[in-house]
Amino acid sequence: MTLSIGDLAPDFELTANTGEKVRLSDYKGKHVVLYFYPKDMTPGCTTEACDFRDKQSEFDHLDAVILGISPDPVERHAKFIEKYGLPFMLLADEDNQVSELYDVWKLKKNFGKEYMGIERSTFLIDQEGKLIKEWRKVKVAGHVEEVLQILS
Repeated sequence: MTLSIGDLAPDFELTANTGEKVRLSDYKGKHVVLYFYPKDMTPGCTTEACDFRDKQSEFDHLDAVILGISPDPVERHAKFIEKYGLPFMLLADEDNQVSELYDVWKLKKNFGKEYMGIERSTFLIDQEGKLIKEWRKVKVAGHVEEVLQILS
């Protein structure tokens, strides 16, 4: 499925680090920053999560919710949140269905090996559930500031 700016963002239901089921549609009326990342506790993913954490009050001020998604299980998400004091939910997409829905589950190459994994991406969704901006192949440095700039 190809997403275009202005399309309704595909709804989904995933389990959060808290154990509760979370749906994108639960956040109608708020902006949602939906970010996909490869793996908890890795350097780039930790930096990205901590950058979002450090700007949480600015996102709150703009009435925006941050949701992180990776293939990691709920238990690993809970440890990641506890270790780094992350104030937002992380959702477990263990079967990659939501990652495929948003077209971020990609063939990757690293040190000559090919494997399937998450292409670091962020989607900004408006109060009606429409996609207003997407970032693909995200470079972590400065990314959170870019998202805030578009939101404000």
